[in-house]
Amino acid sequence: MSSTASRPDAPGGRSARTDSELRRVVTASVVGTALEWYDFFIYGTAVVLVFNDLFFVQDDPAMGTLIGLATFGVGFVFRPVGGFFFGALGDRIGRRSTLVLTTLVMGISTGLIGLLPTYASIGVAAPVLLTLMRVCQGLGAGAEFGGASTLLAEHAPAERRGFYASFAQMGVQIGLVLGTVVFLLVGLMPQASQQSWGWRLPFLFSFVLIAVSLYLRLRVAESPVFQRMKADRNVVKLPVREALKRYPRSFLVGIGAHICDTSVVYIYATFSVSYLTVQVEQPKWVALTGVISFGLVVIALQPVYGALSDRVGRRPLNLFSVVFTGLFAYPFFVLLDTGVPVVIWLAMIVATSLGLAPMIAVQPAFYAELFGARVRYTGFAASREIGAALAGFSPFIAAALLGYADGDPWLVALFMAGTAVISLVAFLYSKESRETDVGLAEHAPAAPAVPPDAADAADVPEPGSGKE
Repeated sequence: MSSTASRPDAPGGRSARTDSELRRVVTASVVGTALEWYDFFIYGTAVVLVFNDLFFVQDDPAMGTLIGLATFGVGFVFRPVGGFFFGALGDRIGRRSTLVLTTLVMGISTGLIGLLPTYASIGVAAPVLLTLMRVCQGLGAGAEFGGASTLLAEHAPAERRGFYASFAQMGVQIGLVLGTVVFLLVGLMPQASQQSWGWRLPFLFSFVLIAVSLYLRLRVAESPVFQRMKADRNVVKLPVREALKRYPRSFLVGIGAHICDTSVVYIYATFSVSYLTVQVEQPKWVALTGVISFGLVVIALQPVYGALSDRVGRRPLNLFSVVFTGLFAYPFFVLLDTGVPVVIWLAMIVATSLGLAPMIAVQPAFYAELFGARVRYTGFAASREIGAALAGFSPFIAAALLGYADGDPWLVALFMAGTAVISLVAFLYSKESRETDVGLAEHAPAAPAVPPDAADAADVPEPGSGKE
């Protein structure tokens, strides 16, 4: 590709790229993200279905589940580490190359879980090794979504950035549905087979998925914005320092914005499975079917809400979604407690289609527009994943609150509403960013009278501030 073709010619840093190239980027982002998040999500499902018996052996099954959910949260603790480390790589060596690395980290660690001996074979070493693999999953996941979203946002035409970037989030939800479907199929096996070897299949399948993801990602062109940065020798040596120095407001907004959706999605997808099977005494297939149902609806709604955000803005959808989530938290559990499968599925679909779906559909474009091009990957991944770390223990917290309230979910609902308030404050503190240029406009050459070193050290207005 010539240097002329690699320069951003349209608003938002988009070069003159063909529709087929853009489709290839979208396909690679959807499939690659889906496969990586399949890996991340199946751990949570396995914790509440099999790991409590195989790795976290306790006299009280509920305690085994609680310990397992704690290790589920360990992955979130290491997601910011992955966000900072791989995000900095993404701003220095490229978005695509970094995504290839995260694919390998996530895929290999997930596949190895399927090969681990259980507690009955090697004792306490089993949960230790399992937790170590969860740490590696967290490192890979910490940069996956930020990288895929950044790549999409920088390839997309400015006027449809919300629509195209939303496909990264569609991949996340496909990964959730795929992982749940696989465990639903495993659940059809005899109990003895499930416990002895059936549970390993979803994890071993990850080795196959690595090849598919790598094939697609290696065929995608690097972001035109990063190509321009590299051609102009405008790559930052220390992206982490610059991101924190130049975009402190964006960093705080990014942290708070991810608290609510992280908390509630794992309560819907992980804690609810345990709640329905233990507390409401529903068969596993009822809970898993509910997760699959809401996942499919959310997948379908991602491009719809993404396109809507291109028309009405990111901020209105963000505000609506967190307010609805907080208000619907207690009614959600009231509907689950009916024990009627259709009502349970309806509760999950309503909660996610009106609360979760708008928020996460807007997220890829929203975060990409928070930071300048030279530190976008770092700022995006690190701020978002700090939020994930703060909220990632939500299934564990929900299980503990449920036990404290003797099985009454009102404290869990209050916790969900609290996370919604935190994100509401972040969104109120944010600015509408739909018109933000995600190219290199904020790094335009300084006036001749200003020395280059001074220009580089000068503060750069944050995107969306109106001072670019």
